[in-house]
Amino acid sequence: MNLGTPDSPKVTSVGNYLLEFLNDGRVIDIPKILRLILVNLIIVPIRMFSSAKEYQKLWTQKGSPLMYNSIEFLEKIKNEMGPEYGVHMAMRYNKPSIKSVLAEMKELQYDEIIFLPLYPQYASSSSGTAIEEIMKYVSQWWAIPKLKFISEFHLDNGYLESVVARGMEFELDKYDHILFSYHGLPIRHIKKLKLGNCKDNECACNNINENRYCYKSNCIATTKSLVQKLKLEESKYTICFQSRLDNKWLTPFADKEIIKLAKDGAKKILVFSPAFVSDCLETTVEIGEGFNEIFIENGGEKLDLVPSLNTHPKWVKAVKNIILNA
Repeated sequence: MNLGTPDSPKVTSVGNYLLEFLNDGRVIDIPKILRLILVNLIIVPIRMFSSAKEYQKLWTQKGSPLMYNSIEFLEKIKNEMGPEYGVHMAMRYNKPSIKSVLAEMKELQYDEIIFLPLYPQYASSSSGTAIEEIMKYVSQWWAIPKLKFISEFHLDNGYLESVVARGMEFELDKYDHILFSYHGLPIRHIKKLKLGNCKDNECACNNINENRYCYKSNCIATTKSLVQKLKLEESKYTICFQSRLDNKWLTPFADKEIIKLAKDGAKKILVFSPAFVSDCLETTVEIGEGFNEIFIENGGEKLDLVPSLNTHPKWVKAVKNIILNA
């Protein structure tokens, strides 16, 4: 399962996608009536036009990269798993919907179903909402088979080695600095975990805590593992968070870090995006285009983006092993 994508970069398609996405109570976690007013009457009617322009930059002749890479990945993982396993693909928002895919699976009467949201680091607004949506429909089945949910895999060695393989496509020594940019998250989402071992529960530290469901801790642990495998010095890299809506999101902010690096004299930087296993708006457009423009405007010369795992052979094998070891 992955996030999903609009049917096309047209304003109406993007608007419909945003309506479904932003009305999710785990994404915008405010009282439902306020969310309906905010999303349906304010955010989407305004944002769908600017978002459509961004999706137009992303779209190719093959369509949305997230969709065509997911379809290709599905075929590769089917071949890797073999005929004894049924493998299905669903998107949390838009098509193919979790509801429709589960209906197909119900007819096949599987003895066991393993659900894998393709988000390495756990967040309630990504893995959490996918799992909740599954349970909403499966709970209505009369015969419920054995179920397994893989809610995070941020320290899985196959996943880490796949990211490293992508990174080794670049000459790391040629870059002044390396960023590990993760999708942002409101701090209140972390506070809802009520972590007793976090100072003031404000997510202001850069330590790994004991809670496997703390998103920031997952991101830090992922980065430290990648840095060790890539043999990077402490001064060579920075962890940051992108796509924020306001200043009450996880810090440091990626765009601010890029500006700082450029003004401090960095001329060439490389960006990893380990939270995204498939290239999408946040990687190709936000980082590859937007962050590159910011970097150059502030004195930098070149920002390169490490491609997402997409259909990399190591990633296909990694997913097979994640499933078999569930």
